Amino acid sequence: MQTLRDLPALRAAVDALKSDGKPLTLVPTMGALHDGHMALVEEARRRGRHVVVSIFVNPRQFGPNEDLDAYPRREAKDAQMLAAAGVDILWIPPVNVMYPAGYATNISVSGISDGLDGAARPGHFDGVSTVVTKLFNQVRPDVAIFGEKDYQQLAVIRRFVADLDLSVEIIGMPTQRAEDGLALSSRNAYLSEEERKAALALPRALGEAKRQIEKGEPVEGALAKAIATLAAHGFDPVDYVSLCDAATLAPMTVLDRPARLLGAARLGKTRLIDNIAVDPA
Repeated sequence: MQTLRDLPALRAAVDALKSDGKPLTLVPTMGALHDGHMALVEEARRRGRHVVVSIFVNPRQFGPNEDLDAYPRREAKDAQMLAAAGVDILWIPPVNVMYPAGYATNISVSGISDGLDGAARPGHFDGVSTVVTKLFNQVRPDVAIFGEKDYQQLAVIRRFVADLDLSVEIIGMPTQRAEDGLALSSRNAYLSEEERKAALALPRALGEAKRQIEKGEPVEGALAKAIATLAAHGFDPVDYVSLCDAATLAPMTVLDRPARLLGAARLGKTRLIDNIAVDPA
């Protein structure tokens, strides 16, 4: 595995990989890798492609009171895991390579990024859209793989890829979970032992709301029960529990098309998100 930090070296290495005609897949990450990330890498390898993994903790997607400085970083361990998984290139650009002096460009996606995390974290998806566009231009992948845990992020990326005519196929992989059902996340490392137990209320509350809605119970009541359940388990604040169109993320009050149930709430100092599909059939 080549570990690269400057753009000319990356471009030369990517050109060399692509010379054999095999497709190249990018797995973008912010590091602190877990089994969820490695499932994305395994899928890329399973498809018989060259694999580039990026690690970049993107300052532009963190708000002023968020956890940029505290976000877990463990480059040596991450590199060891990726090398063992057969990754071809690990791309770790410093901030001044990603955003050189004088950098002044921003990618903004309206509509699909406005609600949910877009409302709770103003500017977050501008930062995501900008850095992912730059990663696509730097690595020039044929395919990029993202996890569905960050479902709104995946929807935003699909939107700007289509709008900007980018020639990269976007693949979403199902959320990877611990045995007890908690969605895997780098931020789970922040949780105390007691908070880790309480965190299970999030997937369980979403699961119960899904069952109620699919049985035909009123959407508004099911969402209110889920919010109350989270509050009872110590989540404060609950940013949202929402039923949305699976493609557009428009809010839904009646289950009449494929939907996604999304939730985000803070437990102690840790903000957790999760989502599940809801089937009108």
